Order: sequence, then C-alpha cells, then structure tokens
Amino acid sequence: MQKRFARRVNLKVCAQLMLPLLGAGAVPLLAQAQSYPNKVIRLVVPFAAGGTTDIIARTIADPLGKALGQVVVVENKAGGGGVIGANDTAKATPDGYALGIATVSTVAANPAINPKIPYNSLTDFTPIINIAATPNVIAVNPSFPAKDYKGFIAELKKSPGKYSYSSSGTGGIGHLQMELYKNLTGTFVTHIPYRGAGPALNDTVAGQVPMTFDNLPSSMAFIKDNRLIPIVVSAPQRLPQLPNVPTFKEVGLEPVNRMAFYGIYGPKGLPKEVVDKINAGVRKALEDPAVRKRIEDTGSLIVANTPEQFTAQIAAEYAVYKRVVEQQKLRLD
Repeated sequence: MQKRFARRVNLKVCAQLMLPLLGAGAVPLLAQAQSYPNKVIRLVVPFAAGGTTDIIARTIADPLGKALGQVVVVENKAGGGGVIGANDTAKATPDGYALGIATVSTVAANPAINPKIPYNSLTDFTPIINIAATPNVIAVNPSFPAKDYKGFIAELKKSPGKYSYSSSGTGGIGHLQMELYKNLTGTFVTHIPYRGAGPALNDTVAGQVPMTFDNLPSSMAFIKDNRLIPIVVSAPQRLPQLPNVPTFKEVGLEPVNRMAFYGIYGPKGLPKEVVDKINAGVRKALEDPAVRKRIEDTGSLIVANTPEQFTAQIAAEYAVYKRVVEQQKLRLD
C-alpha cells in the first residue's frame, strides 16, 4: 500500500515538474482532446459547391456528426485550385474543430506545379483518413464532333488550338492530368480554369466550353442525362457504370491513369486522441450501407484507411506529380 501511494505521489510530482517544459497550453489542449468534441465542427471544402469534393463532404458530414455526437458543418472555401481552402485548414487551431477535405489537387498536384503555395502539404497538415478514391473523366458536350475516344483524339490532332477544356482550377488534378495528356499525345487544347468543378461543369454542359477534365462523381449526373458524353476514364479497369468507356491505360496513356482521393485532415499538431476519434467516426459512418452506396454509386471506391496510411499516400502522390511536372516540364498557365 505504501509503495503504491509513493508511486502515485512520485507521478504527481513528475507531472508538476514537467508542466513548465510542456508549456502553458499543453494541459488545456490535453483536456480539450479528452473531451472532444463539445461544439460544432467545421469541415472546409476547398472548392465551390457541386463538385465531387463537395459531394463526398456532404455525404459524410451528417453521419460523421452523428458518430461524434456533434454537428459537422460543411463550408465551401473556393479559389486558387483548392489552395485557399487548404490554407485555411493549415492555419487553423489544432483542436479538431476546423478540418478540411484533402484532395490530390490540394496536397499533390497543385503543390507540385505551383512554387507559391503558402503551405507545405507534407508537414503543415495532420492526415486523418482517406474516405474514397475516385476515377477521373474527360467528357465532352454533345455538340462536340466526336463521341468516342478514337474520334476524339483524331479531332484534337486535326484541329490544334481550336478547342478548350474546363477544370476545377489552375494547378488542380484536372489541369495537371490534362496537361500531361496533351504532352503525351502531342495535342493542344486551351485551359479554362474555374473556382471548382461545379461552375466548370455548368459551362461545359451549357456549351460555352466543349470539354472538361473532371472527377467522375460530379460529372456522372450529366452523363446519365446525356448532357455530357464520357470519352476516357482513369480507373484500374472499365467501370460498371460506364462499360463502353475505355481507361487511359487501354488507350496507351497509363501515366494519366491515376485516380483522385478525398480524405479528411486537420492542421499540424492535431492531438492523437482527436485524430483517432475522427478516424473512428468516419469508419462508423461508412458502416451505414446507405452512405456507402451513395459514394459507390458515383463510381468511387471506399478506402477508409489509417492516419499513417493516408500520410504515406499523400507523400507518394506528391512525389508522382512532382516527377510528372519535372519530366514533362509543365508550367502554370
């Protein structure tokens, strides 16, 4: 009994001695992490409403809120190909109440091509979980002369500079992958950047831009309604939803055959207790068949990995796009 009492006293003394070393904010942060969450959580989407990032965020927000016991509010903060919203998350207080949706555009493609990014995608965030992986698609307005890939590439080669394409923003995955496509095929199409996939799609469907390079989920509704025609997709294999559409690998362009991802991250320094609670909350949300179906119906694949796996995935994607930029000598428009 005396030994146990002495051990408790010693531990208490050690904790008191450590407080000056840990800093005044250490105890409040620890207490906040243990009681997390006790107020509304903000989830920033770095693009305009209507795009795939927005769709995934709004699909997961409500069930995640229920799993955590607090409301999760989605906030769109568009601009700079996702940079403005991502920077908002990077600069937030690391308490778990300001989270963001991490995309290939914001943590890999844009940082790889843009030297003026105001954050370091490998050190300024705390990756929490990758929700889903998503195919990308080149789709055209029905007025475009070609309706399949063979006709599409023939038309681009026949009329260099005649056409333009829309994307979710300069430096985003749609921009970078289409520029890679142009380099590999020797074609020229003018880039028209938007503040997100939503407005880019609206102008493509309206015929103001003849084609788009977009994530499949945000384009799918227009494809189903025959308001956009899919030409080629980036996916491991042909998609059940688009059985007649070839993959980039099939048409000899494997470097472009990369899927997008949509995960959740916070600013650097997020306490492990908070990270684990959010990761567990997303996993619980994804146990709901209705939530899984809504995501999978877009053509996306559920990932739901660990924080460590997501951290490694972000680093790997950044390395891939950095290499693409260097090898293809890509530059911002």
